[in-house]
Amino acid sequence: MSAAPVIAVAAGPQIADAGALTAEAYLADELVDPDEGYTSELRDAERRAAEATLLVATVEASDGTPVVVGTITLAPHGTSYAEIAEPGELELRMLAVAPEARGRGIAEALMRAAMRQCVVAGARRIVLSTLDAMTTAQRLYGRLGFVPQPHRDWGHVEVHLRAYTWTPPEAPGVLVEQATWPPTHVEVTSGGWRVGLSGGVTRRANSAVPGRDTSAAEITAVEALYAAAGQPSIVRVSASDVLLEAQLEERGYAIASDTDVLVRGLGPGTPEPARPHLQVRNATEPDAAWLTAWLGVKKAGADHAIARQVLVGAPADYLTAVVDNHVGGVIRVAYAEDWAGLSSLVVDPTLRRAGLGRELTLRALAAARKRGARRVFLQVEAHNAGAALLYAGLGFQPADAYRYRELVRAGDGPLAGGC
Repeated sequence: MSAAPVIAVAAGPQIADAGALTAEAYLADELVDPDEGYTSELRDAERRAAEATLLVATVEASDGTPVVVGTITLAPHGTSYAEIAEPGELELRMLAVAPEARGRGIAEALMRAAMRQCVVAGARRIVLSTLDAMTTAQRLYGRLGFVPQPHRDWGHVEVHLRAYTWTPPEAPGVLVEQATWPPTHVEVTSGGWRVGLSGGVTRRANSAVPGRDTSAAEITAVEALYAAAGQPSIVRVSASDVLLEAQLEERGYAIASDTDVLVRGLGPGTPEPARPHLQVRNATEPDAAWLTAWLGVKKAGADHAIARQVLVGAPADYLTAVVDNHVGGVIRVAYAEDWAGLSSLVVDPTLRRAGLGRELTLRALAAARKRGARRVFLQVEAHNAGAALLYAGLGFQPADAYRYRELVRAGDGPLAGGC
């Protein structure tokens, strides 16, 4: 089996597999008896999938077949699977990993996926219950930032359950995000939409942030501005704005990408750079080598002058790792209020999987602390599992999520990449 699990909402035969696995895991840990009524409930994943969100972790077998090796249920307040959830909370239930697949980070991957789902759903908090005997799980919860809530402990007969909660960190918000990556030109519509126009260099600088008026007339006005600039109409939609999402879909806007906003503090416990002998240059403007390294991977063929104009629109540090007298990688740290925004991490393809991306990120965190920033955020496309794993290991947690939708007209080519 492959090492990296794929986490997704259970579908088709995976649902029954998740039920069988859950019962198997609980029986293996002697948490239930085979004849107990709760064992039947563990097996009934079909009902969980219908009433709540059932996530599964799969890995590929040697023949390429995906095999379910873990599962967790996310139950909103008011559903039959939510036992102690309050309004606005998601309750985690029935975390289970196949006995033969343990020790490979599958439970952690499922928990992190649940934390992301909390943010995407707009929930204010996650709550879960755990038995005293589940010490391994409790260590995992603590490592992920879950906090014991003794006043919410509960139980029945001889069973005592401890309650833990996790609250998403405060997100920087779209205005801070935009301040660290400002478009070269912004048009503000009568309804308060901020339309970024930057010659097509990155979606962040060429998308519209919705205003107070989301009427069809306002969206038409946004589309006219993009048409006049010869650019596609792209809208940044909050993950929880289901009404605008539906409206845009009806108008022909396709999903271009899903993006997560990850956050961590810069106080005690911030990891220090691990490779002090690595040569890293730091400048307050991007030089030609930095710009070429970034655009060569992120936006080949982009106008360097426009790209540079986007970058220098905010105060920032530009870090360049030099390996064997060549640019091995680059990263940017921009500043707004007490926030630092990390972006533009690029590593030479010949130097990947050697820890250079992690080291550049650590150097960026150090630069942000030196500047007096208290918090740092970054944006990463949701499908980029490798980047998500890197940032999770550095203490970043999901705080916000949004989606780019792009108007697709007849004859248009494939949607451009990048966030």
